Amino acid sequence: MLLCVMLWATPGQEQSLIEYEDRVLELLSAHGGEVLSRVRTLDGEPFEIQLLRFVSEQALAGYTDDPLRVELSDLRDRAIARTEVLRVSEVRT
Repeated sequence: MLLCVMLWATPGQEQSLIEYEDRVLELLSAHGGEVLSRVRTLDGEPFEIQLLRFVSEQALAGYTDDPLRVELSDLRDRAIARTEVLRVSEVRT
């Protein structure tokens, strides 16, 4: 399963968003997930875009419910104004 995650920073909290994402994305491998791509826009929004792969819905649920990720929810609430998650498929050319 592939997810495209788009993150909008709370104004002035861009560094906090980076800190939060650095910490929670480290948890992915323990839950059958991986970061395929992580980029930041040069101008405009969203601030960060990620392409993530999970082996299953259960793996995604495990990541979402990870106690450390939940523990960091206050940082997330301060740093991230908006999140959009799209389920996507790879296009082979």
